[in-house]
Amino acid sequence: MQDDNRNNNVRDPQKIGSLRGIAGLVSFSTILPLNIHTSIEEMAKFTWFWPVIGGFIGIIAGTFGFFLLNMVQIPQIIAAALIYSFMIWFNGFHHLDGLMDFGDGMMVHGTPEKKIEVMRDTRIGTGGMAYFVMVALVTFSSLGSAPAALIFPVILVSEVAAKMGIVTCATFSEAFPDGTGRFFIESMNKKFLLLSLVLASTIGFLALNITGIIGIIGGLLGGTLIAFVARRNFKWATGDILGTSNEIGRMLSLIIITWILLV
Repeated sequence: MQDDNRNNNVRDPQKIGSLRGIAGLVSFSTILPLNIHTSIEEMAKFTWFWPVIGGFIGIIAGTFGFFLLNMVQIPQIIAAALIYSFMIWFNGFHHLDGLMDFGDGMMVHGTPEKKIEVMRDTRIGTGGMAYFVMVALVTFSSLGSAPAALIFPVILVSEVAAKMGIVTCATFSEAFPDGTGRFFIESMNKKFLLLSLVLASTIGFLALNITGIIGIIGGLLGGTLIAFVARRNFKWATGDILGTSNEIGRMLSLIIITWILLV
């Protein structure tokens, strides 16, 4: 009996730490005021779990989209603008900020160190605005073209795919020595990526059958693309680059899903 109690005492802190790490990642990924006291290192251990958190975000954003289009029945072009605004707002603008910083860095000619220095500058340049406008327009147009009756599962899958983009980019990237992004990158490997893909694909299939799985693959392709571009232009990956993979992963997923559903 004493040995059992000792084992329980050992396991409990581990369970508490796991729950705290996952809850911290939810707080980090959204605007929810969970007030979780944890560290980046503790959250980063559960980077592989990010697509499931994307599913939670997708349920909330999808419910909002379903309400606008199927309950209030406002014009879809207006609903698409509101849905996209809600999605980037609920994500806390973290990933959108990364996309804009990434755009500024891509405009720079010079060494990877110089590009990263510009990417980390707090000012927003032409490149950042251009990348935001391009991604926002395509994402908005995809939401405006998706079948209104299926807007909930479409949004759900796209948010899971967005987080699939992050974990994929992290897996195939080399971490910049400085910054919080390195903890998420260093925590990922191909085994964790496979686990993330299985979880994400399961959610995708439950939401939209085979189309949902293909939408998840869109997120994976987005993350792979950004990892490749980052290696060629920056050599290393930072938190801004991971944020970019979120936005590109969502965008590609929405393009693919909408195209399949409308063909």
